[in-house]
Amino acid sequence: MSATHLPDSASFCDCDLIHEATVYAVAAAMPPREELEQLAALYKLFADGTRARILAALGTHELCVCDLAALLSMTKSAISHQLKSLRLSHLVRCRRAGQVVYYTLADAHVREILKIGLEHLNEAR
Repeated sequence: MSATHLPDSASFCDCDLIHEATVYAVAAAMPPREELEQLAALYKLFADGTRARILAALGTHELCVCDLAALLSMTKSAISHQLKSLRLSHLVRCRRAGQVVYYTLADAHVREILKIGLEHLNEAR
């Protein structure tokens, strides 16, 4: 391995000392492992570019599948497939008006996740 691929030595401890009180305090404050696994699964839904674009669009306005397909230059089938995942994960909700089904973000939390993620990206620029 070349020197450019070695991790920074400052990121490693040079001792085997465990700060037990700190470790126990952090362990007590951490959410249960199952919740963190569910959180990771939630963020995986945001990790797909198409789903991120759908969520961003729905954060602006309620849209039907046809609207989203036209906006994102995709097929209705592809949009419907992504919407199903987002709906089952409670990130979007839908309402029927006659033959048209409209989608929107499920709640303010989803909007906030998007907003904070975009703010984080933009502050690094």
